[in-house]
Amino acid sequence: MARPLPAFSRMLRLTRPSREDAIAFVILAGLSVVFFHAAQGTIAPLSTLQLAPVTLDPVYLPYYALRTVMRMFAALFASTVFTLVVATLAARSRRAGQLIVPALDILQSVPILGFLTFTITGFMGLFPGSVLGVECASIFAIFTSQAWNMAFSFYQSLRSIPSDLEEATMIYRLSPIRRFLKLDLPFGTPALVWNAMMSMSGGWFFVVASEAMTVGNTKVTLPGIGSYLDLAIAHQDFHAVAWAVGMMGLVIVAYDQLFFRPIVAWADRFRFEMTASAERPQSWVFDILRKTRLLPVVLSPLGAIGRMLLAFEPRVQQRRLMDRRAASAAVEWAWKAAVAIAVLAALVLTGRYVMRYLVLHDALVAVGYACLTMIRVIVLIVLASAIWVPIGVWIGLRPAWAERLQPLAQFLAAFPANVLFPFVVIALVRWHLPPDIWLSPLMILGTQWYILFNVIAGASAIPTDLREAADMFHVRGWQWWRQVAIPGIFPYYITGALTASGGSWNASILAELVTWGNHRLVAHGLGSYIAEATAAGDYARVALGVGVMSVFVLGFNRLVWRPLYAYGERRMRLT
Repeated sequence: MARPLPAFSRMLRLTRPSREDAIAFVILAGLSVVFFHAAQGTIAPLSTLQLAPVTLDPVYLPYYALRTVMRMFAALFASTVFTLVVATLAARSRRAGQLIVPALDILQSVPILGFLTFTITGFMGLFPGSVLGVECASIFAIFTSQAWNMAFSFYQSLRSIPSDLEEATMIYRLSPIRRFLKLDLPFGTPALVWNAMMSMSGGWFFVVASEAMTVGNTKVTLPGIGSYLDLAIAHQDFHAVAWAVGMMGLVIVAYDQLFFRPIVAWADRFRFEMTASAERPQSWVFDILRKTRLLPVVLSPLGAIGRMLLAFEPRVQQRRLMDRRAASAAVEWAWKAAVAIAVLAALVLTGRYVMRYLVLHDALVAVGYACLTMIRVIVLIVLASAIWVPIGVWIGLRPAWAERLQPLAQFLAAFPANVLFPFVVIALVRWHLPPDIWLSPLMILGTQWYILFNVIAGASAIPTDLREAADMFHVRGWQWWRQVAIPGIFPYYITGALTASGGSWNASILAELVTWGNHRLVAHGLGSYIAEATAAGDYARVALGVGVMSVFVLGFNRLVWRPLYAYGERRMRLT
């Protein structure tokens, strides 16, 4: 018998607007107005960039901040879509993973300058005479600083799903779409949210390069905090630098309160645990949205469309759980041979292009510089791990402190290294300190937070029942770290350390060559090698430097991080 519909008067009573509806309407309406106001500048003619250039007047900073935040959220949306598609494909298809994972290793090592060099002209060609082409190039550059970390995080989450949940999806014959919606996406959401916050903050590190771009002999500058900061550094204006940093801090607090903190509170429901945690993340915006009456009614058509699409989904034929036929050895070897041939072909083409303009000695010099940069990266990752792993575990196990420190951590992660260049240059010149040593910390300044955020995500994902059992049996000290903390955070730490090491190679281009006014300090390494070649327009050396960096990063990942990944999947997972 069909269930009767509720009375119309009762429906009106249930959907009658409340105070929370009014507050939510004001917030959403305000954000919409601000968004459309800033979006007008993205479709303006390209000539407006010359007619209204970026100035150091602080009055324009709110508008510049709005344009920067729009680019970063557009890049974050693209990174999320990229992550959900590519990481899922890599985790669920072994052959696709053999291509995607090494490709991600290489792409995260390619400097943003390398992407901008070859993409800005193409984007401007898609939208000739419009600011939209340059905006797309800037968004793509920010995307390259966000996507790899999120993809690695979601890939790691899918690879560490407990085996009993995997078997349940096979027993109930869930289709790939239903499996993704019912298991993969919920299980990977908490870690993905924390890494999205880190990626958003990491985008600030490269926002200067993405908003002040050079096309041939012309420099194209988009309105934004990054271009404002670039102009302030060029004019050696400390007051303007302080205004930019202050505005950046206000923006980070705003989107933390309005966007990330509500998502963290919402994502906490997907934690994998048998008993509920006594402490839950809190968000005043999430509480308001949860109490609204009209918002669920407005959004209900979206859920209906999703259910309708799943209703027409074809049923999956029954599959045997234990009787899966493995791919034939011949097909497997053919696949590996095809991948190896493609990699060798790419190396040969790159080598022929480089050797057309350079000699073997240049390649040896680049390799020597790469070894110096690699030593810096290893030392800095070890030091950052020793500092941030204990702190991250402490924060992750205390949601109340995580809420308090979350905006501060995002601000520190977003703090551009360019702001410190004047103080670093002045200190090194005054005390005659060697740049090869004292410029190195700038490499890890923006990437060490990948370790912290991933460790926080891992510690917060440790099941409450496991922590309570450890307390019940009085597990303390090193035994607690060995049996509870390290197994719980290990896969997350590997993801953070892998991304931090790749980001440190990328950041070496900014950190190994620092300028302030007439002072120019250079640390010997592959980063300064690429930066100097880029400034000189020597594309052969740029290609050589990027290629050597990619080979070193890929080799280090293959020899160090991937075996640790496999060890974490075998020995340190919830089963």
